[in-house]
Amino acid sequence: MKPTIPLHGLTTAPHTPFHPDGTFHPEAVALQAGHFQRHGVESVFIGGTTGECHSLTLVERLALTDRWMETSQNGGPRVVVHAGSNCLADARALAAHAEERGAAAIAAFAPSYFRPASLEALVAWCQEVSAAAPATPFYFYDFPAMTGVSFPMPDFLAIGHRRIPMLAGLKFTNPDLAAYQRCLRTEGGPWDLPFGVDEHLLGALALGAQGAVGSGFNFAAPLFRRLLDAFNAGDLETARQEQFRAVRLAGLLTSFGYMAAAKTVMEFLSIPVGPPRLPHLPLSADRKSALRRGLEEMGFFEWTQ
Repeated sequence: MKPTIPLHGLTTAPHTPFHPDGTFHPEAVALQAGHFQRHGVESVFIGGTTGECHSLTLVERLALTDRWMETSQNGGPRVVVHAGSNCLADARALAAHAEERGAAAIAAFAPSYFRPASLEALVAWCQEVSAAAPATPFYFYDFPAMTGVSFPMPDFLAIGHRRIPMLAGLKFTNPDLAAYQRCLRTEGGPWDLPFGVDEHLLGALALGAQGAVGSGFNFAAPLFRRLLDAFNAGDLETARQEQFRAVRLAGLLTSFGYMAAAKTVMEFLSIPVGPPRLPHLPLSADRKSALRRGLEEMGFFEWTQ
């Protein structure tokens, strides 16, 4: 089943905001939401990889949903809640809570410690999570590089749509564009497949993607908006230029440790999301200065106006 409003355009995967001491900072959510809306982002995908979900307690994840839903219901972006967990009971609790609060959709990636040993096991696990929110569209969050769970997603969709009534599609965080094409066409192609690899977005758009979920949209939404607009206008040269900027930006952040660097960029933009939690190490003052120099040299602060 398709969601009422598919995840087209840009959906930001927000950081979970922390105080400098690492405690949860819910008051920052309104600042994040305002920042996203100023840059034309209409949806958020909360509590996922960028949101450091496995570093949060269940209580914190439920509170994160509450705060984002309060913001959404006061005119903020619509909310997709990531409910994936290594504990099925926690995942079901997150899914049920998201539906109770009125989330637009839920998503879940695979458990990554005791991993499903077969596609059948993965579908059964997703079925249980989705059943806890029986009126809410469900997306499987395919991210094999992080979970270590890698099954053919066309097969997941072919089996899953018979077992998961609210299956809407996939958050496809996988650079395998051949598999992405097959997913678009599986069972007649009724799927919403927001793409999740910032550095490959233009390739996915060329193959039929209509939306994306990205961590880079936190701080570089104007860049990706120009990429989308140029592609839709048939201006491939501009789209390629913006895509290469995104590749350079991701490479710079990765060289400093992506999570800490990305949260530091938000600090540069006056959005206080705080440091990452261990095992991610925060940047020292010297490293923050070096990161800022690198951003200035590549023109980042001009790109993102």
